[in-house]
Parts: sequence; structure tokens; C-alpha cells
Amino acid sequence: MLRLVARRLLQLIPTLLGLSVLLFLWLNRLPGGPASAILGERATEAEVARINRALGLDEPVWVQYGRFIKRIFQLDLGTSTQTGQPVWEEFTLRFPATVELSVAAIAIAIVVGIPLGYFAARRRGSWLDATAVSGSLLGICIPVFFLALLLKGLFAVNLGIFPSYGRLSTGIDATKVTGFAVLDGLLTGEFDASWDAVMHLVLPAVALASIPLAVIVRMTRASVLEVLGEDYVRTAESKGLDKRVVRARHVLRNALLPVVTAVGLLTGSLLSGAVLTESVFSFGGIGSFIRTSIDARDYPVLVGFILFIALVYVLINLLVDVAYSLIDPRVRVH
Repeated sequence: MLRLVARRLLQLIPTLLGLSVLLFLWLNRLPGGPASAILGERATEAEVARINRALGLDEPVWVQYGRFIKRIFQLDLGTSTQTGQPVWEEFTLRFPATVELSVAAIAIAIVVGIPLGYFAARRRGSWLDATAVSGSLLGICIPVFFLALLLKGLFAVNLGIFPSYGRLSTGIDATKVTGFAVLDGLLTGEFDASWDAVMHLVLPAVALASIPLAVIVRMTRASVLEVLGEDYVRTAESKGLDKRVVRARHVLRNALLPVVTAVGLLTGSLLSGAVLTESVFSFGGIGSFIRTSIDARDYPVLVGFILFIALVYVLINLLVDVAYSLIDPRVRVH
């Protein structure tokens, strides 16, 4: 297992280096260059030349790339043109909210989706199967922002069951430790703050989980149906093995392989696609900040965001490989 993890980590190095090259080339091919993005479209040639000298953009390309890589390793992503603050500080302030929301959403999708897909396959043709298939189609078709607005209007505005915006209520004075509101409340013993954070998480997490939940249900159902038709399952059943053993060891374990891959990809997409959900619920994560950064052409923020999402995908792929090897030991030999 350790050799597998080490081998996968070594394989990630060229991936990240290739991404850094693409990002560097993108920055140097921007219309008017980074200087124009900083100064605006009405900048004079003298002002652009001054910024280029200050940023070292008049030096050879390989020198600029070396400086770019050095800054990345030093976690120096530049300064946001919107706020005037270092990009790294802006991310550490906002990313916990996005990560917390994404983890809650994928947890809902997994906890509900895998059992629902499994039982729908086991009871193929029943009302449960029809409901699961129809519900998954509906979940894929409904836009996330529209579902978020529906949930907010019904459960927050009309019924008043859940809060309608933010991460914590106004009267809650919570101690910040990690930036994750639920976890901070548990660590500090402020359980009222932790519960309040959970209540604020419910609606945006359910809205964000709709598409991953639908995908996981359909993939689990299809995978279980395929495995149920395999010879080794019929052989195990004909030998008189306990049904629970057959379902857990032979059916569900083998059916989870494609589902694990889907969960990995969906988790990465949740982190990069929470913009609309965060905007509807004013959640204070990175989503709304990225949206304004795109409008303002805040390229240091966008570069940092791309690097973070790439790193997340890389780490998730590593976790998927590890999960694969735990589910199917044959993967470890490859």
C-alpha cells in the first residue's frame, strides 16, 4: 500500500509541473499582458513598461517561469487587485466555507445515493426502483441555482425552519480555530455554535448535493445490476452462502469500483462549482469571490483558484486509487 501511494505521488509531480507551465503561458498571453489587467485598458505605454519592469516581465521567459515556480512553493500567489490583500490570505479566509459546504454535499450524496441505488437494483421493477430512477433524472435536470432558490423560499422564508443566508446567526459569537464553523464549535465546546452552523449548512448542502446524488444513484444501480448477472455471484448463491455475505462481499464490493471513481470526480467538481449555491445563500465561501474576480479580471486570484482546484483533483485521484486498492487488492500489483 505504501509503495502504491509513493508511486502515485511521484506520478503527480509531472502533472502539477505541466499545469504550472500552462498557467504561466496563459498569464503571458493575456490581452495586453498582466500589466494591462492591473492598470486597466486606458493605461499608457509608459505605465505598462513601468509595471513590466517592477514585475520582472521584461526578463527572459525561463527566468520568469523560475520565479513563478518559486513563488508558488512559497505560497506567494500575489496580491488581489480587488482587495489589495495577499491572495493566500483571501483563500485561507474563504476556502473553509467552500470545503465545508462541499464535504457536506458529497456526504449527503454518498449516504443517500449508494443505499438507494443498491436497493433499487435489488428490487428492479418495483416502486422503489421507479422512484429512484425518476428522482435521479429530476435531480440531474433541475439547475442547482433554481433548486437552491426553491429550498430557500420554502424552508427558510415561508416555513422558517432553516436560516436563509450566511454560516452563523448574527447573535452567535463563535471562536475561530480552523475556519470550519461546525468543527470549531466541537473543538471549543461551543455546541450551540456548531449546531447553528449545521442548520446553516442544510439547505445549501442539499441543493449542491442534488446532481451528485442523482449520478451516484444511477451509477450504483447500474453497477449492481451488472454485478448481479456475473457468474461468480450465481456460483456463490448456488453454493448456499449466506445472502448477507454474497451481497456485501461479492455484489456491493465489486459494484463500488466505478462508483468510487464517480465520487472522486464529483467531489472535485463540487469545490469548483459551488459559485451559484454560495451566491444564493450568501455563504461567504470562495464561490462569490471568484465570480467577482472574473468580472474584475483579478488574475492573481484566478491563478490561485486554478492551482487549488488542480491540487484538490490530484489529491482526490490519489484517494480514489487508495480506495480502489482497498476494495480490489488486485489493483495494488499494477
